[in-house]
Order: sequence, then C-alpha cells, then structure tokens
Amino acid sequence: MAGLQTLNVHRVLLGHVASAHGVRGDVVVRAHTGDPEDFGSYGPLSDAAGKRTFEIAQLRVTAKGVVVRFKGIADRNAAEALRGMELYVPRSALPPTEDGSYYHVDLIGLDAVSPDGTSIGRVIAVQNFGAGEMLEIKRPAEAETVYVPFTDTFAPMVDISAGRVVVIIPEMVGEPEPSSPSDDDADLSR
Repeated sequence: MAGLQTLNVHRVLLGHVASAHGVRGDVVVRAHTGDPEDFGSYGPLSDAAGKRTFEIAQLRVTAKGVVVRFKGIADRNAAEALRGMELYVPRSALPPTEDGSYYHVDLIGLDAVSPDGTSIGRVIAVQNFGAGEMLEIKRPAEAETVYVPFTDTFAPMVDISAGRVVVIIPEMVGEPEPSSPSDDDADLSR
C-alpha cells in the first residue's frame, strides 16, 4: 500500500514545504513518496486550493529532505512564503499499483461491509499511528469512528471497481470477559 496521503479523489498529497533552504529560492520538502527521489516524477504540483502550480527546476535528496527549486521562485523571501504549503498531484499522474496494493485515495469513500454484505459504514481516512495502516470507518448515526487494521485478516477483500471493502471489526481489547462459576468460587488465600 502506497504511503501517500490524500485530499480528495482527484488529487493526492505528495509532500509539504518544510522550510526555505539557502538564498536562491530552494525549499526543503517532506515528501510522502516511498522513495524521496520519486518526488519529482509526477509532473507539476499544485497547492491545496489548486490555484497555484509549481514546476520543479531542480531536485536533490539530502539528509534534511528533498531540496527543490521551483521555477519562478528565485529568492529566500519567495521560498519562505511557501513554508507549510501542501503539494498535490492529480491522481491520474500516479502509476498503477500492483495487485494487493492501493493508494489511500482509492480506499477513501469505499463502502465498508461485513463478510455477509451488511453495511458497516464508509472509509473516511487511512491512518497510520505507527503500528500499520488502519481504515477509519464512519458508521451511520454514530459520532465515533471505528478503526480496522488494513490487513488481510481484517480487510480480506477490496473491490475498488465495486466501491467496497469487506471488513471484520476486531473484538475490543480490554473488555471484561464473563467469569465462570468456578472462578467466582475459587479460594485465593494460601
């Protein structure tokens, strides 16, 4: 599964400008691509509103991140003005995925259904809190969302063309188990 974040079904968040770099208009970009070198492979980038477009004139990967010079950004002041800007590409600019791999943008909006086809809700985000990717599902008429590990065990079938993913909601961890009569009658003193 590609580690790209999303804005909507038409554009994909590829990275964001972390800081200016030097005096010639370069910026440090935190790329969300699997390989930082790929950041420049998808064509022109746009801002979150889609109003500004940026073409990469130069790109190099450093320990700080991807150092980029955009055409038309010629000094540090112009580079500083870009700090914090999110950079997007059209979904169509991304290469096809391998079987069993998905871009987050392809998963968001899918109907989440149980193995028997009962509607559970809709995928609203793909999160990663450090232990792997989780589908965030909004259930109808519930304020809280539910998280399902995005693994073959808990999401055994994804059908992008049908607009659905089969999910198995895991049992809650830490819920008390019912006690058996023998447990209640046990003498714990020694």
